[in-house]
Amino acid sequence: MDYTLFTKGDAASTMYQKTLSYYITMLYRSFADFTGDKLQEVGLNFGLLFFIVYIGKKPNCTPSELTKALSLDWGHSQRCINRLTDDGFITKEKSGRHYLLNLTERGQEAFEAAHRIFFDWDDRFMTNLTAKEKERLLALLEKATERIPHHVRND
Repeated sequence: MDYTLFTKGDAASTMYQKTLSYYITMLYRSFADFTGDKLQEVGLNFGLLFFIVYIGKKPNCTPSELTKALSLDWGHSQRCINRLTDDGFITKEKSGRHYLLNLTERGQEAFEAAHRIFFDWDDRFMTNLTAKEKERLLALLEKATERIPHHVRND
């Protein structure tokens, strides 16, 4: 079965490829593919990447804070937190009525690897852009995302 939506040169194809959502999808797929191999080296998968990044940037956060910040379903978030705890990436320690999440040594290594992945992908993806073009692109993307709720942007 052929899953091609449009053939090259079609008016619909040209219109479809000139949308922000088309380019976002291409970039997302490229980033997910690139990170897959790199994350496997430290024992993670793409779905757990942002848990490690968030906890690394917000030590002593609660599961509730993490779940809200990443806009996740509570059950999914708890399963991921339990997996990261079981796999030795994070600790989950009771503090009063809450649990506090922190990276273990293994989690810290994964956090550092994640940061390298972001910068390495940017370097690989933007090789055909000048420094000025990179700066302009990032400024435009920042402006385009200003209206996205703060918790989704993960600032």
